[in-house]
Amino acid sequence: MAVEPLSPKEIEDRLTELPGWAVEGDRLTRTYRLASHFAATALVVHVARIQDELDHHSDLTLGYHTVSLTVNTHSVGGAVTALDFELAQRVETAAGVHGAE
Repeated sequence: MAVEPLSPKEIEDRLTELPGWAVEGDRLTRTYRLASHFAATALVVHVARIQDELDHHSDLTLGYHTVSLTVNTHSVGGAVTALDFELAQRVETAAGVHGAE
């Protein structure tokens, strides 16, 4: 089944299930704060594994105690899709394991 862009209403509805996530421009975004740089690095490695499993990759930024993600689906012109939300949900679960806020 082909991935299709989500409507603004569908995006809004799905965001209610992902506190802390937002849409900025044409991307789904989230920044996590962690207890240490090491914890932030561990989260990045965990996210990389999730992305490889999904074959869908976000832009990741590792900060001193932070990890930021931005994602959209290039194959549909850079729109937000259900695949982006699947990635976000899995990252949200992983972030909790690493104590991210």
